[in-house]
Amino acid sequence: MYNKIDLKNKLESIHRKSYPAYKGLKGAYQFPDYQLFIEHVQGDPFAAPSALRIFVPHRKAGFPEAYYQEKHIRIALQDELIRRFAKASAKFCYQAKGSGKSGVIQVSHCDQEVLERTACEITEEGIHIRFFVGFPANGRTINSGELEKILFDYLPECVKASLYYKRLPAKEIEQVIFLSEDQRAVREELKKRNLIAFVANGSILPRQSGASDLPMKEAVPFQSPESMQVTIQLPHRGRITGMGIKKGITLIAGGGVRQTFYHSTSVSGNSPLVVVIIGPSGSGKSTLLQALEKGVYDHIAGDGREFVITDDTAWKLRAEDGRKIKDVDISLFINHLPNGKDTRKFSTLDASGSTSQAANIIEAIEAKSKVLLIDEDTSATNFMVRDELMQRVIRKDKEPITPFLERARDLYEKAGISTILVVGSCGSYFYIADQIVQMDNYHPVDITEKTRNILKNYKKPECRAEGFALPSEKRSIAFGSSVVRRKNYRGTGMVEEREKLKVMGRENLMLGKEQLDLRYLEQLADREQTQTLGHLLKYAKEQCNGRRTDLEGLVESLIRKLEKEGIGSVSSQKDIPAGMAMPRRQEIYACFNRF
Repeated sequence: MYNKIDLKNKLESIHRKSYPAYKGLKGAYQFPDYQLFIEHVQGDPFAAPSALRIFVPHRKAGFPEAYYQEKHIRIALQDELIRRFAKASAKFCYQAKGSGKSGVIQVSHCDQEVLERTACEITEEGIHIRFFVGFPANGRTINSGELEKILFDYLPECVKASLYYKRLPAKEIEQVIFLSEDQRAVREELKKRNLIAFVANGSILPRQSGASDLPMKEAVPFQSPESMQVTIQLPHRGRITGMGIKKGITLIAGGGVRQTFYHSTSVSGNSPLVVVIIGPSGSGKSTLLQALEKGVYDHIAGDGREFVITDDTAWKLRAEDGRKIKDVDISLFINHLPNGKDTRKFSTLDASGSTSQAANIIEAIEAKSKVLLIDEDTSATNFMVRDELMQRVIRKDKEPITPFLERARDLYEKAGISTILVVGSCGSYFYIADQIVQMDNYHPVDITEKTRNILKNYKKPECRAEGFALPSEKRSIAFGSSVVRRKNYRGTGMVEEREKLKVMGRENLMLGKEQLDLRYLEQLADREQTQTLGHLLKYAKEQCNGRRTDLEGLVESLIRKLEKEGIGSVSSQKDIPAGMAMPRRQEIYACFNRF
C-alpha cells in the first residue's frame, strides 16, 4: 500500500500529461486515519467518473459495537452515514474545475426509504464508503492540481463530517438506531397479532406531489377509528397507538365515492372480519393504499410514515397488457380459452389485461407473498368481477375467467394470502364486509351499521367459485448464451465478449439486446435496486450457461448468496461497485419472470 506522499508525487509527475496517464493512480493509499482506494479510472473526462472507496477501521471510526451487530440496526446506520457523506460532499461537487465531468463527486442519493446499499458497508473490520469522482482535465490534458484539491482537501473534510463518531451528534445517531429498533418491534408485533399492517396515529400519509416523496406540509394527521385501534409497546418510543389491519381481505373503493373494505377470516375458523373504508374522491383512500404499499420498507425520521408498517412480503400488482408470460399456471382464474390454449402452462409474448393479472397473482404466490395489493383502476375489469346481468347473458361454463371476487376468500382461507384491494365501481365487495370505515377528509370514521341497513335492500351476488387449487408444478427457466460473438474492429475475424448490462433509471434495464420494462413493479424504490436486478440476471445467465434450471431453486440460491456474501457478490466487477441496493424477493422473482 502506498501513502499519501506517494499519491501526491504521482499527481505531480503526471500533471499536463495525456489523460490516460491517470491510470497509473490506481491502487491503495494510506492516509492518517483512513485508506483511499482508487479502484477504477475513467478513460477520458467525458466518460463515467472514476470509482473510489474510503475505508475507516472501527478503532478510528469509534461507533459503539451495538450499533452494527444486528442486521437491521447496521443497515440503518449505513443509511445514515451515506446520507451524511453525500450531504458533506455535495458542497464540493464541481468545485474542482475542468472539462466534461471534471470535479464531479457522485454519491448514492437516498430517498425516504432505508435500503441496504453497497455505497456504505459496515464489515467486521470497519466502514467502507464507495462513490465516484470525475478526474479533472483541461480538454484531455490532466490537471492534477485540481484532483489534488479533491483528494487532499475535499475528501478528508467529508470523512471528518460523516464517519467519525466523536465528531457527530451522538443523540441524532442514537435516535436513528432507536427508530430502527422500534420499527423492527412493530414488524414483530404484526406477526404475533395476526396483522398485515399498522398505521400509527399522527402519521402523515399525503406526499408533497407526484414528483416528490416528501411529506405534505399542513396535512391532516392520521387517526384510527376506535374499533380498529391497537396499542403496541415499543422499546424506546413507549406505547404507540394506531390502526391495525388484520389478516384477510381489505378493499379500498374509489371514484365519486371510494371505499376501503377489510375482510379477515381466520384460518382456524373464527368469524370473518371485513372492514370497508369509503369516502368521496380526494378524501385519502388512495393515499392510504400508497402508504401501505411503501410500508414494506422502513422510513427515515421526519417522513411521516415511520410507523406505517406493512407485511414485508406484500406485493402491489396490476394488469400489464403486452407483458411476456412464460409457462405460468393461470388455471385458477382462466380456463377453456376459445383457442384451446393450455392455461396450466400458459405462455404469450403479448398478454391481455386479464391473463397478465392472473399471471401476476400466481407469480406473487410463487414468490411467497402473503399480502396482495390491488387497485381496481389499474386492473382488468373482466378479471375483477362479473355482474348478475353478464352472468345471465353468458353462462358460467362459457366464460373462461373466474373473477377475483370469487377467489379472494379461498386465497385467504386455504392459502393464507390476504388482499388489500382498491375498488371504485363494484358494489359486490360490500357484501363480504363486517366493518365499514368512511374516510372523511383523511379521518377514518366507523359507519358499519348504517351501511348494513342499506345492503338489506339488495340481493347478495355470488362471491365464491368451486375448484380452488394452487399450482403444484415447479417452473423452470432457460437462458441463452451469455457470450456474444462479433467481428473485431478490423472486420477480419470474430471475437467473443460478455453481454453488457445497461440500467436506464428505476424502470428499465437492458442485458445484451433484451430490454426489460419494470415500470409496473411499483414497489421498486430506487434505481440502485434495478441495478442489482440487472447484475442478478447477468450472474444467473453466466452461471446457467444456456442450461434450463428450476426457477425457484435459482432465485432462492441467489437470495442466499446476497444475504451471505453481500450485494456486490453478484457483480462481475473485480471490486464491489457503488450504486447497488438490495431488492426484495418479490422484485427478484418479478424481474426474472419478465426476462
